[in-house]
Amino acid sequence: MRIGNVELENPYILAPMAGVTALPFRLLCNEQGAGLLCMEMISAKALQYKNKNTKALLAIHPNEYPVSLQLFGSDPQIISEMAKEIEELPFQILDINMGCPVPKVVRNGEGSALMKEPKLVYEIVSRTVRAIQKPVTVKIRKGFDDNHVNAVEIAKIVEEAGGAAVAVHGRTREQYYSGKADWEIIRQVKKAVSIPVIGNGDVVSSESALSMLKQTGCDGVMVGRGAQGNPWIFRELVEYDRTGVLPERPSRSRVKEAMLRHARLQIDFKGDYLGIREMRKHVAWYTKGMEGAAKLRDAINRVESYSGLEELLNLHL
Repeated sequence: MRIGNVELENPYILAPMAGVTALPFRLLCNEQGAGLLCMEMISAKALQYKNKNTKALLAIHPNEYPVSLQLFGSDPQIISEMAKEIEELPFQILDINMGCPVPKVVRNGEGSALMKEPKLVYEIVSRTVRAIQKPVTVKIRKGFDDNHVNAVEIAKIVEEAGGAAVAVHGRTREQYYSGKADWEIIRQVKKAVSIPVIGNGDVVSSESALSMLKQTGCDGVMVGRGAQGNPWIFRELVEYDRTGVLPERPSRSRVKEAMLRHARLQIDFKGDYLGIREMRKHVAWYTKGMEGAAKLRDAINRVESYSGLEELLNLHL
């Protein structure tokens, strides 16, 4: 799969997820073979105003490759100028978020609110494409609501404006992440444009990722919830492409090792206090469905140190 001048080794892409796809988790997914790593979304306005909290979001490790950096905003001038300002950073693809459903983002006319403004979509994409040398992609939704399903129209605009690829989440903004994702809209977008189309929505396992590719004909699959606590999904998909067989799921001991390594990376990146607290949700995802997981999830919220986490995992796993 190729996005602009960037060649991906495989079509399996880690979705951008706020509070999830920080550098430590991206490194784990990279090691498991993810074809593209997407960073947490970053506010173009925050970059313009030199917001100190944004600096950590811009961190990229030399071992990560390829990486997509995602901006959100609604002002074409600000987005294009900030894209140019940060272009020297070692990311390979710039993505523009037009799918975030969060109210505070939508109220500002950003994220999925842009689905209601086709002319503005064209201006944002075209100005950003002209401003930088790196390929520009866009992440959209099915539409804003069921009365305004316009993913095909917006994807065509992205292509016309010079976008190198489009990712389509098969839900409207009004659905948030509830209900069932509409994979048919992804198929329609794929049929309508010649740039690569990346499918997103309800990819919760290797099997569902493969089903999406088959049902929609999309060029790539963006894995969101299916990767939470499960970086091995990328290894499974790559191995399936190679052999036609899905490998066995990791053992409990391997999951425990991954959690502890993830925790060490988190602490190195964010410090003891934040690192271990942000690790709590990851532990809940890693252990989902395991015997005794409910007790562990309850106890994890009281863990405040790496040694405490290690002791807890040794007790339960």
